[in-house]
Amino acid sequence: MIQQGQNRQSDLPPLDFGGPLAARHKARMIGTGARLVVFSHGLGTDQSAWDAIIERLYEDVSALVFDLPGAGPLLPAGFDPDDYSSVGDYADDLLNLLDELGIERCTYVGHSVSGMIGVLASIEDPARFEQLVLLNASPRYLNAEGYVGGFDEAELDSLFAAMSANYQAWVAGFAPAAVGVDVPEAIKDFSAGLLAMRPDVTAKIARMIFTSDLRHVLPMVSVPTVLIHAREDIAVPAAVGRFLSEQISGSRLEWIDTAGHLPHLAAPDEVAAVLRAALAD
Repeated sequence: MIQQGQNRQSDLPPLDFGGPLAARHKARMIGTGARLVVFSHGLGTDQSAWDAIIERLYEDVSALVFDLPGAGPLLPAGFDPDDYSSVGDYADDLLNLLDELGIERCTYVGHSVSGMIGVLASIEDPARFEQLVLLNASPRYLNAEGYVGGFDEAELDSLFAAMSANYQAWVAGFAPAAVGVDVPEAIKDFSAGLLAMRPDVTAKIARMIFTSDLRHVLPMVSVPTVLIHAREDIAVPAAVGRFLSEQISGSRLEWIDTAGHLPHLAAPDEVAAVLRAALAD
């Protein structure tokens, strides 16, 4: 992390990392600042996706990172992807984890599906969240009448079929397209994250994400929200960013000058700059 003036001593209460959910999610804290920020990653990555962002934040931040169920090759004991049949199941997991750790209030940063996880959690327990920061998030990926989500049903059917037919070949094609810019290290990291997941787990979670529709809950968000979007993203077109901004009252939409669905991997300087400004609000 980088220094901003005089670094404050943390006045956060001690957190309990000895519980079963902390172990299940591999939860850990980075930094000792007084501002607690919870980071949640998207499909095909794990908590390490935030490393380059966190090291660019000011020292007054304490960053909580964790793995979503299904990330990585070492799945938790008793993990069943059928237990996560909706984004709401992940939101319940998030709130339960925060309860166990003893986190009463935080800023939440979520990428992709984790953006909607944070939205649902904030609706259920708005007092828990000081602010939401949603990075390339989407409430619906399927196109609908009057709504541009990015995919039609035939395109999603082809995507699911390709995953099932030859998972490694699908990753080889999907990862560079999703990263969207020629940043070999970002493509390598995203490919490795997808390949570390069990193919059947990826397929179930991906189908759940890409067929979900949470547009109706957006007007229920009462927590101050900052939306960070890349203008060119094969999974989340610019129209989705504008839709979120219109539907979440009082939200602020910030565009970043990079392409792709994983700008925190491909362009961490740009993402961190917007995030530092958001945290200063």
